[in-house]
Amino acid sequence: MWTLLKHPIFSRLFAAQLVALAGSGLLTIALGLLAFDLAGANAGAVLGIAYTIKMVAYVGLSPVMGALVVKLPRRAVLIGADVIRIGVALCLPFVDSVGQVYALIFLLQVASGVFTPTFQATIPDILPDEDAYTQALSLSRLASDLENILSPAFAGLLLLVMSFSGLFVGTALGFALSALLILRTRLPSRAPTTERPFVARLTRGSWIYLSTPRLRGLLAFNMAAAATTAYVLVNTVVVVRDSYGMAESGLAVAMGAFGVGSMIAAFTLPRLLHHISDRSLMGLSAALLALVQLAHGLVIWTQGPLTWAGFLAIWACAGLLFSAVMTPSGRLLKRSAHSEDRAAVFTAHFALSHACWLLAYPLAGWTATAGSQALSLIVLSVIGLGSAALGFALWQRSPADLPHTHPDLPADHPHLKAHGAHNHAHDFIIDDNHLVWPNRA
Repeated sequence: MWTLLKHPIFSRLFAAQLVALAGSGLLTIALGLLAFDLAGANAGAVLGIAYTIKMVAYVGLSPVMGALVVKLPRRAVLIGADVIRIGVALCLPFVDSVGQVYALIFLLQVASGVFTPTFQATIPDILPDEDAYTQALSLSRLASDLENILSPAFAGLLLLVMSFSGLFVGTALGFALSALLILRTRLPSRAPTTERPFVARLTRGSWIYLSTPRLRGLLAFNMAAAATTAYVLVNTVVVVRDSYGMAESGLAVAMGAFGVGSMIAAFTLPRLLHHISDRSLMGLSAALLALVQLAHGLVIWTQGPLTWAGFLAIWACAGLLFSAVMTPSGRLLKRSAHSEDRAAVFTAHFALSHACWLLAYPLAGWTATAGSQALSLIVLSVIGLGSAALGFALWQRSPADLPHTHPDLPADHPHLKAHGAHNHAHDFIIDDNHLVWPNRA
């Protein structure tokens, strides 16, 4: 896995990802402190609305922006998004109202909703070999987990020598270094694309995504992971403080356990995927994650909280299984779209997967607040189990080469010439020549 860092293009892009993640980590801490500075005891409500705005921007506008920039050079798109994020980070220290925070966060997340899927769709063109690409996905997951663990500590050290406003400068610096690294990197050109109306460009990624059984299954598995992991992200602070009476350091330890589990998965997945299919790994991990959290909820309901060590073990297990569900996603997206459609499909996945989180986050908070921690775990786990079962049903096993026919294509069509007859079999991908997935019958 580490040999990938010798790749001249990937290594720079990975470094750009690292510094941008570091900047985002500082932003999360600084935003919490800014919310408290502006709203005091209502800071939690402010942050809740800010994170909802983030998800709405991802779900609603990332496909629109993706359709608008599809013809632009990738490097210009990535650098432009970073420049917008730099500007937002530098404006945040000067806001004096909650409304200004919401507006700036919306703009920042729109830029991130362009940057992230464009960045993700670029990596398969740089690393066409599936093993290398799988290792890149694991490195990306590892980087995200390290950021979650290290950024709060780094922010704490910086706050010893500066005010929280200085963290926004650190955020801007992270995005600036990301832009500089991308500027110095020669990215592959976008594949030639067919001229299409804006509405067709807007919906093409979702059409391909929702027409492909394995991607419908992927979305269901994402819903399972979001339902069960939203509890971790939303309610861990309450469990640590109220159930275990721990200080702030206890929250860091709990989230660190989750991150360690996720990193273990990132290290082992590239080798494991040689022996188990993506469908089996992702589906079984999603189901097991829901079962673990369901058992946790039932224990709390009947016997009270686990021991602290038991709780940390559950969180580490949740991190491992969550990573096992999420990390292989890029492999499926890469297999399910031609190069010219890859950015649109990655953007569709970005929006649809965040729609799962948009549902799961408020449900995790509401069930815990209106009911109890045990009820929240049980409800979310049942949703997770149902989603995992749905994923298996939607993503049926099928041969690599699917038999199908093209009765509507003329005999001299290039596709028929390439495959020899109207009836043939090959690796099936939804495109202009393959509008509907073949019926299994």
